[in-house]
Amino acid sequence: MPCGPRFCATLLLADESSGQILSSFLTNGEMSISKTTDLCRALVRLQLASQQQIDDGLMQFGRSDPQVAEFVQLLEQRGVLSSYQASKLQKGETDGLVLGRYKLLYRNASGSFARVYRGCGVQDGKMVGIKVLRQRWAKDPQVVREFRREAELGRGLKHDNIVPIYEIGQDGDLHYFTMEFIEGGNLRDFINIRKKLSPREAAKCVLEMTQGLHYAASRGAMHRDLKMTNVLMSSQGVAMLVDFGLSGGPTDNLRGGGESFQRALDYATLERGTGAPLDDPRSDLYFLGTIFYELLTGSPPLERTRDRQERKQFSRYQLVPPLRSLEPALPDCVAAVVDKLMQLNPAMRYQNTGEVLRDLRAALTELDGAKPANGQPAGGHARPPATPALPTIMCIENRVKQQDMLREYFSKHGFRVLVLGDLQRGLNRLRSTPPDGIVVMAESAGESACDGFREVQALERSSPHVSILVLGENQAALKQDVAETPRSRILIQPVTLRDLRKTLKRLLRSETEEVDPTEPGGSPA
Repeated sequence: MPCGPRFCATLLLADESSGQILSSFLTNGEMSISKTTDLCRALVRLQLASQQQIDDGLMQFGRSDPQVAEFVQLLEQRGVLSSYQASKLQKGETDGLVLGRYKLLYRNASGSFARVYRGCGVQDGKMVGIKVLRQRWAKDPQVVREFRREAELGRGLKHDNIVPIYEIGQDGDLHYFTMEFIEGGNLRDFINIRKKLSPREAAKCVLEMTQGLHYAASRGAMHRDLKMTNVLMSSQGVAMLVDFGLSGGPTDNLRGGGESFQRALDYATLERGTGAPLDDPRSDLYFLGTIFYELLTGSPPLERTRDRQERKQFSRYQLVPPLRSLEPALPDCVAAVVDKLMQLNPAMRYQNTGEVLRDLRAALTELDGAKPANGQPAGGHARPPATPALPTIMCIENRVKQQDMLREYFSKHGFRVLVLGDLQRGLNRLRSTPPDGIVVMAESAGESACDGFREVQALERSSPHVSILVLGENQAALKQDVAETPRSRILIQPVTLRDLRKTLKRLLRSETEEVDPTEPGGSPA
């Protein structure tokens, strides 16, 4: 009896046996009708397609035997399958296409800890976001507990400025939870398009975020992972917080390593460097300030890096360019809020979200044209006079002991210090956010030191920095390869830290210092 496409699909779908249906899809690129019908059976079993959609697709090929690749492509063109689903099926993969009552449509975001997908209900078609723990963590009980704790915590928070979490589930070895799907994307994507926001737009956005934090705080929850990608913008332009993943619960393990440590690292560095208590609620307010800063300027105050050692450097926080150096025309009422949010001394920072809400509302009132009744800036008190900015120097040195000596010495003597171990990264920083001075330790930089220093000197035309090249004793002959300029000097070891500082001071046209009695001979550089 002839077996047309419709008959074959229906016949095989009646077979309840499953197994690894797609395990043998690909055979030298050729697909047989039996394997196409295996695909059809999998699609209906997983409820990725209806029987009617399968039959209509098969009829497109008449009595010919479609290859799996052709059939999947057809279903994608007809909108039955998403591009993500089609790509997985082309590889013979079905795992993770359907989790519980939901099918995954597209991957929206991916991190080392979890992935977030756009999904929909198999029965009702309701759009949801689905966060899935990556499989490499599924066998780690501690990580699974943390993932589920994040979900449980989020499910208990019901507020207009917090993304609601619906269900928590497990499908095989895949752990996941569902949440409201926000059409607008995250704040970093938003600002990449808009570049920066007006003071009023930025203040309104931060006010909405603060409202979410204030509500969470009233229920004993901190965020502990505030950043641009953890703020979603709805299609109506409302800011909503997501990923309260590290708030509440035990935190003793967070500084020991693993994924929790990676996610909490910026918070831990800030708290350790400022002497703040572990899990200080005011840390959320500092990172709220970094978001406000970036919305207003279009530039992140903390240079983004994946390097864990760099993220442990407290100097990152000390080297934030002053807000007004990037946006000198900002209204005082807005700049004052950002400055207070980002105070390094936690005692000088806002102490709670209620204080932030008060000043943001006052700032918005002022921006809308109504001056506060007392004539004072936002917050109801006179703003303290600005303190003079400390000169910033960047040191290129990759030896840990020498890095610590440079950082400690120059910080003690009134400099803001950034230490980088790679000369090329220093050049990149010099082009984007130039410091006042740069010191290149040639023994550390190696053979590229002279070439790199010439690039540093070449950038003097576009950047008002000064520079010093410190050659090792065995590199003295290299001095003839590099000429000094009015804003650069070349020193040869042995050089004391005091010598280095005095040379920097002269180049920066500072007043001549008296000899520090606490360092009669100076420490070697």
